[in-house]
Amino acid sequence: MSIHLGTISQLLELNRKMTLKLLDEVGQSNDPPGALAYRPGPQRAHIAWQIMHIAITEEKFATQLLRKTSSELTDLFPLYQKGSIAGDSIPAVEDIKTVLAQSRKNLLETISQITEGELEQIPEGLLERGWTSSMALQIVCWHEAHHQGQAHLLLNSWKAAQ
Repeated sequence: MSIHLGTISQLLELNRKMTLKLLDEVGQSNDPPGALAYRPGPQRAHIAWQIMHIAITEEKFATQLLRKTSSELTDLFPLYQKGSIAGDSIPAVEDIKTVLAQSRKNLLETISQITEGELEQIPEGLLERGWTSSMALQIVCWHEAHHQGQAHLLLNSWKAAQ
């Protein structure tokens, strides 16, 4: 079943609004770096990793999976892509917002090049997974909500520990 591209854009906008709201809450806390670094255990993903992972996943879909093009964020891929281990270097709230904005711009550019007729086709970058463009876009929408929820739980846990 295919989804309409306009619906995807609306879902992406809502999801990003919630992610940015969370980052604003972190930024207004008494210790933004401490909040961003909060993790549930050793080598587990902290809040900053969860949000940067959202951005880098979108970037990979925009530049490697849905279409093949260059990315200015490839140096961040090993740090935040699926399977990476959250390191101890914590980016600032504004730096995270910058990466989110850049990857979202690239994703929207990629989406703008997909026609309704191409939604049920499997792009070259997704042949191994067998995902159509429609499925990939639905996954991207779900992905942000999933990791934003994890970051939200971590933020609430960090607040409770204060």
